[in-house]
Amino acid sequence: MPKQPHLLIESGDIHEIALIPGDPGRVSRIAEHCENVNAVAENREYTIVNATYNDVPVTICSTGIGGPSAAIAVEELARVGVETVIRVGTIGALQSDIEIGDMIVATAAAKEEGTSKRYENPVLPAVSDFDTVRALTDAAEEHTDAVPVHIGPIVTDDAFYNETDAYVEAWEEANLLAIEMEAAAVFTIARRHGLAAGAICTVDGNLVTGTQKGADSETELPPKAQNNVERAIEITLTAVADIDKRSQMDT
Repeated sequence: MPKQPHLLIESGDIHEIALIPGDPGRVSRIAEHCENVNAVAENREYTIVNATYNDVPVTICSTGIGGPSAAIAVEELARVGVETVIRVGTIGALQSDIEIGDMIVATAAAKEEGTSKRYENPVLPAVSDFDTVRALTDAAEEHTDAVPVHIGPIVTDDAFYNETDAYVEAWEEANLLAIEMEAAAVFTIARRHGLAAGAICTVDGNLVTGTQKGADSETELPPKAQNNVERAIEITLTAVADIDKRSQMDT
């Protein structure tokens, strides 16, 4: 397999489990929790490092914002041997009782974006992998100091600045937990390639109550969300160790 044109990686460069934050800056934040960190490649929005967590090999690869760039990352990761991808990001709540700093483990994502629709009929589901969801929720339960973790369906949308009241009301009424910009594409492409996929995201605003990320602080994320991104990273890495353990038991 030749070197991939965007991630600049080839077979043998990376590990079977990949964490895929959107923000390239979050790659280093995740890596700070790991050992044996080695830079692999950096190009455009894609920053890639290899590391170990409790002796489990893991790759961390940023995807940038939105379905198109996330799709490129998952496609190229799949082509060089990745078997599990876990999105670690931020998300806007769509239910009034979900607070900034809470965490969402997505079981599925409604397709309000365009990328997944180029792959398949939009009636086909964008779902996460059961074992990956279980690993994330089990890990969340182990972290007793963690804030509430909500488990359920979310929605993926392309238009950050055009999420109108009508859309928000419809998503809230459908009991979708929250909204972000990558998961539907990630879940769809992972399923089509036979990969396991999951997502855990920290709530950085609430579209129902009208709290927009960055509106009440000098940084992009409110302080509570910033702090709990660290908890989400810890939960995800604990889940990675569990996924690896289960994989070893199955072989």
